[in-house]
Amino acid sequence: MNQDSKVKTTESSPPAPPKARKLLPVLDPSGDHYYWWLNTMVFPVMYNLIIIVCRACFPDLQHSYLVAWLVLDYTSDLLYLLDIVVRFHTGFLDQGILVVDKGRISSRYVRTWSFFLDLASLMPTDLAFLSLGPHTPTVRLNRFLRAPRLFEAFDRTETRTAYPNAFRITKLMLYIFVVIHWNSCLYFALSRYLGFGRDAWVYPDPAQPGFERLRRQYLYSFYFSTLILTTVGDTPLPAREEEYLFMVGDFLLAVMGFATIMGSMSSVIYNMNTADAAFYPDHALVKKYMKQQHVNRRLERRVIDWYQHLQINKKMTNEVAILQHLPERLRAEVAVSVHLSTLSRVQIFQNCEASLLEELVLKLQPQTYSPGEYVCRKGDIGREMYIIREGQLAVVADDGVTQYAVLGAGLYFGEISIINIKGNMSGNRRTANIKSLGYSDLFCLSKEDLREVLSEYPKAQVVMEEKGREILLKMNKLDVNAEAAEIALQEATESRLRGLDHQLDDLQTKFARLLAELESSALKIAYRIERLEWQTREWPMPEEMAEADDEGEPGEGTSQGGKGRTGQEGLPDPE
Repeated sequence: MNQDSKVKTTESSPPAPPKARKLLPVLDPSGDHYYWWLNTMVFPVMYNLIIIVCRACFPDLQHSYLVAWLVLDYTSDLLYLLDIVVRFHTGFLDQGILVVDKGRISSRYVRTWSFFLDLASLMPTDLAFLSLGPHTPTVRLNRFLRAPRLFEAFDRTETRTAYPNAFRITKLMLYIFVVIHWNSCLYFALSRYLGFGRDAWVYPDPAQPGFERLRRQYLYSFYFSTLILTTVGDTPLPAREEEYLFMVGDFLLAVMGFATIMGSMSSVIYNMNTADAAFYPDHALVKKYMKQQHVNRRLERRVIDWYQHLQINKKMTNEVAILQHLPERLRAEVAVSVHLSTLSRVQIFQNCEASLLEELVLKLQPQTYSPGEYVCRKGDIGREMYIIREGQLAVVADDGVTQYAVLGAGLYFGEISIINIKGNMSGNRRTANIKSLGYSDLFCLSKEDLREVLSEYPKAQVVMEEKGREILLKMNKLDVNAEAAEIALQEATESRLRGLDHQLDDLQTKFARLLAELESSALKIAYRIERLEWQTREWPMPEEMAEADDEGEPGEGTSQGGKGRTGQEGLPDPE
């Protein structure tokens, strides 16, 4: 009994969850947690890139805030150490699947250059303080080796932000600030090495009033470096070789920086223009075409207003081209999230399969109509239906003034004309004039696209035809007799087709039999021919027969004589 109770207790107790996985889960490199950790690492990396150089070149800054610098230094070192731990718990993709095995993650990380750079950035170079003293921050320059994490964070942010071009400009300005900051620190260090106030190029003597303050020293150096790197000029001429070398290096750096800035700004402007061209149609080509064709001013003004309305209100008419590079399934999900609510309002599409609606959403074409523009006129052939997304349209008389009704957002029209319903009295012709009162945004669904989608969903096609028939009955536009006649004609046609199918099957069967008999006869004939060939091979050839005829008589006498002799030889001797 005790053993049974022990077994039951063991079986009922749940297995203990692994604590290591709870405390240190594997991070997805494309996930949010990893992204926010990268953003956290921006601060210690930027601190080391900016402050260490400044403290090394401005001794007063190092001496005045030593305790604060030590606290910040070792806080950044702690974050560096935690970053290595995070690296050991960051998964990677293997054949498209995230690897969460910590053993594989660790073995892969330690074989990369990043691991050696991370270790080098955490080498305890601060031990040099024991011999050099705590006022030598240059021993911490190895912390610069963690700069790749800064660049990785910037790349991730650029792909995630909604304003990538603005972020690129901000990042460029930050790089320019860091370069000018380093140059200003080097300028002040060089001035201290050459001697403050020795000539007009170096930093003035701190003994002068105002130049002894730390803020003044940094701002003056930063201003001087800005003048050099921007090649503005108005700087004192160098007097010594070191000063000439510093100026030459700065000029080369300025040329490279100017080229980098121009290239980056050109890239940003090009990307912005490309994005605008992808989102909105190019009106410059249309304007040039209208001028060359001498289009009247009124129509040209309407076209320009239409383009202006699209750009001001950020409306797109080429969504398909924008999303064309996405995978088909992902493109469908994006389109569904944007337009499915609009399509589901249409009565004829209600209660349809979700997959059918997803297919139809990809076929929707956005269109924008200007004030006073006709969407369709009475008597036009209906090749598409429309769903009102935004704006107001009026059902007007033939005079274009009298309004019968006003259609608003969420309504639709023209859905009956794109479905071939038997007995439809109006056929596929438009029965009303639809005019846009202001700027109206519509979704257009063509008959060809609907037919292509419904060919794969026959049940949905039957349901939609039934709904369309009900709508026509309510509108008294369904001819029941004509519908019955069409149904009877369709059944008769189908019956004839079935008869033709049976006849075709019979003909195919007979043809197969004839073909089989022909093949059998051919095999028999081939067998008989082969048999005759073997028989004729035993017959003597004509040449052999002619030789036999020429030698026939002597041969026969000899043969007979021989036979006689043979016979005589065979007889017993008369003696």
